[in-house]
Amino acid sequence: MLTHRTLCIAVTGAALVIATAAIGADNYPSRPIRVISPFPPGSASDTVSRVVLDQVSQTLGQPMVIETKPGAGGIVGFADVAKADPDGYTVVVSSSSMGTGAVLHKSLPYDPAKDFASVAMFGVQPNVLVASTQSGFKTVADLVAAAKAKPGTLTFASAGVGSSSHMAGERLRLAAKIDVRHIPFKENGLTEVMAGRIDYYFIPLAAAASALGSDKLSVLAVSSLKRVPLLPNVPSIAEAGYPAAEFNFWVGLSMPAKTPRSIIDKLHDATEKALQNPATTEKLAKLGIEPRLMSVDDFSKFVKDDLAGTIQLAKDAHIEPVD
Repeated sequence: MLTHRTLCIAVTGAALVIATAAIGADNYPSRPIRVISPFPPGSASDTVSRVVLDQVSQTLGQPMVIETKPGAGGIVGFADVAKADPDGYTVVVSSSSMGTGAVLHKSLPYDPAKDFASVAMFGVQPNVLVASTQSGFKTVADLVAAAKAKPGTLTFASAGVGSSSHMAGERLRLAAKIDVRHIPFKENGLTEVMAGRIDYYFIPLAAAASALGSDKLSVLAVSSLKRVPLLPNVPSIAEAGYPAAEFNFWVGLSMPAKTPRSIIDKLHDATEKALQNPATTEKLAKLGIEPRLMSVDDFSKFVKDDLAGTIQLAKDAHIEPVD
């Protein structure tokens, strides 16, 4: 049984914690914020984060110091942030890769569903479905018809098992109920398609931009539910008849799970302000990124749903962990 003295101490302690959190939020940020980018410079998530966070730092009045910490498909960077102090001064560039990490590894040094607090969505980017002109495919329907006519013969490239290009390819395979073979590449996948040795490839939009004008590629669709401004004449995968094949790569910002909500809200609001800045929007558009404004709660639900969906997709596609 609690004594009156013990109860008073407990109540006083709780009040101090609440007061300290409130004061911390009022003064936040009072020093530079460390941003862990789990993938190398030049990667989609790293490039997008630099565009957005440059503007966020101006809003907050403190530098957002980006530290690239690649390794093990993002695991090294995510693990660093998962165990960091939840004081708002260590954040991580989160992305679809949080889900693929859970798919590719039987165990992780963190729980992607429990060890992070979602802060803000930056935006989404679809993949572009391209085929070798030697295949003769002009539409998604052509590709599907060829796959059904000769099961097991068509091949599609990816940037590796669990990559967005792989997962987009699996989404179409399952949605169209076709029997095709996945050929993962660390590099040169697009070159193989252009040479006609691989039939098709879902390539990230930003990476595809320089190759889409090649006479060796046919552009069939984007892996989103609607067309994208960069490719207004290219149909969406939904228009092609396969809305279930939608697959977008997303990028956002997360913090350690126990970060006070008041701090999360402050960083969220600064990020949304940055995303509504015309200069930021223009830069993101050139990268094929569509900004998505979401509340903290909506983004948290989005991340949890995306994680669950990625895990289910891996099960349906029989993607086995690599370790």
